[in-house]
Amino acid sequence: MAVPADERLQARGDLAWAIAVGGIGVATFVALLLFAWYFAATLFLMFAGMLLGVTLNAMSNLLGRVVRLPHWLRLTIVCLALAGLVSGLVLLGGATIAEQASVLSDTIKSQLVNVKAFLEKNGIDTSYFGLGNTAAAVSTSSTPAAPGAAAQHNLPSAGELASSGGAIVSQTLKLLLGTVSAVGNFFIVLFLGLTFAAQPGVYRSGLLFMVPAQHRARATIIVDRIGETLERWLIAQILTMAAVFLVTWIGLKLIGIQSAFILGIQAGLLAFIPTVGAVLAGLIVVLASLASGWVAAASALVLFLGVHALESYVLTPIIQRQALDIPPATLFGFQILLGVVFGIWGLALALPLMAIAKVLIDHFKADEMTPADAAD
Repeated sequence: MAVPADERLQARGDLAWAIAVGGIGVATFVALLLFAWYFAATLFLMFAGMLLGVTLNAMSNLLGRVVRLPHWLRLTIVCLALAGLVSGLVLLGGATIAEQASVLSDTIKSQLVNVKAFLEKNGIDTSYFGLGNTAAAVSTSSTPAAPGAAAQHNLPSAGELASSGGAIVSQTLKLLLGTVSAVGNFFIVLFLGLTFAAQPGVYRSGLLFMVPAQHRARATIIVDRIGETLERWLIAQILTMAAVFLVTWIGLKLIGIQSAFILGIQAGLLAFIPTVGAVLAGLIVVLASLASGWVAAASALVLFLGVHALESYVLTPIIQRQALDIPPATLFGFQILLGVVFGIWGLALALPLMAIAKVLIDHFKADEMTPADAAD
């Protein structure tokens, strides 16, 4: 049976249109991937600011359950309370933190030398771990100069002075640029967080306005679920970090470990990164405890295992049971992937990104379920 010419032309036109739309879609997707790859640091910075805004907004909402005040006033109270807490910590414990941080740095460097010597004594090559440079630097700085050695050296030449001066200027510029970048990133995250928390409804409405009208109802449900999930997780994470800090600090203080306060702070901060953060915090605690003897190091290891068990089997099931439910292996694999590709930003923000992806997957998976499946 012959197909009319008009139908053949229509079929060809539909095929050409489908190929064109598919090509545009693929090109757009590739362009978005390239954009995300080249501007990943900026996107992560903006996402960190959004998380700060969600945290402030969640605290403001919690305060609203206690007192009936306008949102802007509750947000102001939360910001003043946090600023007062940080200022009090700096004023009361700033000297202690700086002193313990210096002691901790020296202790870890010296213990790295001891670990290197122990491994090499047992026939293990430490060049793969990057311990050689650290050990050489520590040994060089700790080796006293021979008497009269300064008198044996001649005055440096003009070329040596110029070379050393250029190296000093180069290192100074790197330090200044790194400091300016870190401070700038901090204020960017702070500004984004404050502006987002001040008017969350405006940004929510603007985001939904960009969605086509026929899909706006579904997008509203997804955005609200993502916001609620992130709020619950962030509040639970703050409580978990505070508990890890207190238990680690008090435990190390009772054991008699130097720099217990700064070790507790780093353990609490690293608790923001699931699994990987706990392992890093435990390694730092045990390594710093070696300076006080093997008994102290063993006690610190037992404390670390206890804190990790408390976080994994008590705090997470109780505090975060309604926040997130992601299999540990899936989360760990996603962390490693983002950490290798995007560095520390990807490692630190892997869990909230995974939470957003889980909300999207659960939403579309629920839409695909038939009434019979839902009944079962």
